[in-house]
Amino acid sequence: MKKFAFSLFFLAAFLLSTQAFAAKVYITKYESQAKQKVFVVKYESQADCKVYQVKYESQAGAGKWFFVKYESQADLKIYYV
Repeated sequence: MKKFAFSLFFLAAFLLSTQAFAAKVYITKYESQAKQKVFVVKYESQADCKVYQVKYESQAGAGKWFFVKYESQADLKIYYV
Protein backbone atom coordinates (compact mmCIF):
# COMPACT_ATOMS: atom_id res chain seq x y z
CA MET A 1 0.00 0.00 0.00
CA LYS A 2 2.87 2.40 0.80
CA LYS A 3 4.43 1.80 -2.62
CA PHE A 4 1.13 2.58 -4.35
CA ALA A 5 0.67 5.80 -2.34
CA PHE A 6 4.24 6.86 -3.06
CA SER A 7 3.81 6.10 -6.77
CA LEU A 8 0.57 8.07 -6.88
CA PHE A 9 2.20 11.02 -5.09
CA PHE A 10 5.19 10.92 -7.46
CA LEU A 11 2.92 10.86 -10.52
CA ALA A 12 0.85 13.79 -9.23
CA ALA A 13 3.99 15.80 -8.42
CA PHE A 14 5.40 15.10 -11.89
CA LEU A 15 2.22 16.17 -13.65
CA LEU A 16 2.01 19.38 -11.64
CA SER A 17 5.66 20.21 -12.21
CA THR A 18 5.28 19.99 -15.98
CA GLN A 19 2.98 23.02 -15.81
CA ALA A 20 5.97 25.04 -14.67
CA PHE A 21 7.56 24.28 -18.04
CA ALA A 22 4.51 25.17 -20.09
CA ALA A 23 4.90 24.55 -23.78
CA LYS A 24 2.36 26.85 -25.43
CA VAL A 25 3.01 30.49 -24.60
CA TYR A 26 1.05 33.69 -25.23
CA ILE A 27 2.58 37.17 -24.92
CA THR A 28 0.20 39.58 -23.19
CA LYS A 29 -0.10 43.31 -23.82
CA TYR A 30 -0.35 44.17 -20.13
CA GLU A 31 1.68 43.01 -17.15
CA SER A 32 -1.45 42.37 -15.08
CA GLN A 33 -2.64 39.73 -17.57
CA ALA A 34 0.53 37.65 -17.37
CA LYS A 35 1.39 34.81 -15.04
CA GLN A 36 5.14 35.35 -15.50
CA LYS A 37 7.31 38.34 -16.36
CA VAL A 38 10.19 37.60 -18.75
CA PHE A 39 13.44 39.41 -19.41
CA VAL A 40 15.80 38.34 -22.17
CA VAL A 41 19.42 38.26 -21.02
CA LYS A 42 22.60 38.57 -23.05
CA TYR A 43 24.44 35.67 -21.44
CA GLU A 44 23.21 32.19 -20.54
CA SER A 45 24.82 32.42 -17.10
CA GLN A 46 22.47 35.30 -16.20
CA ALA A 47 19.35 33.17 -16.66
CA ASP A 48 17.38 31.30 -14.01
CA CYS A 49 15.31 29.50 -16.62
CA LYS A 50 16.42 28.67 -20.15
CA VAL A 51 13.93 28.03 -22.95
CA TYR A 52 14.11 27.38 -26.67
CA GLN A 53 11.55 28.59 -29.19
CA VAL A 54 10.34 25.83 -31.52
CA LYS A 55 8.69 26.17 -34.94
CA TYR A 56 5.89 23.64 -34.49
CA GLU A 57 3.41 23.04 -31.68
CA SER A 58 4.16 19.32 -31.74
CA GLN A 59 7.79 20.04 -30.78
CA ALA A 60 6.82 21.97 -27.66
CA GLY A 61 7.53 20.56 -24.23
CA ALA A 62 9.63 21.12 -21.14
CA GLY A 63 11.96 24.02 -21.91
CA LYS A 64 10.73 24.26 -25.51
CA TRP A 65 8.18 27.02 -26.09
CA PHE A 66 5.76 27.44 -28.96
CA PHE A 67 4.19 30.90 -29.18
CA VAL A 68 0.46 30.87 -29.95
CA LYS A 69 -1.66 33.63 -31.50
CA TYR A 70 -4.59 33.39 -29.12
CA GLU A 71 -4.66 33.58 -25.33
CA SER A 72 -7.11 30.68 -25.08
CA GLN A 73 -4.58 28.31 -26.68
CA ALA A 74 -1.83 29.06 -24.17
CA ASP A 75 -0.61 27.06 -21.19
CA LEU A 76 1.33 30.09 -19.95
CA LYS A 77 0.85 33.83 -20.38
CA ILE A 78 3.99 35.98 -20.24
CA TYR A 79 4.86 39.66 -20.35
CA TYR A 80 8.25 40.98 -21.55
CA VAL A 81 9.75 43.57 -19.20
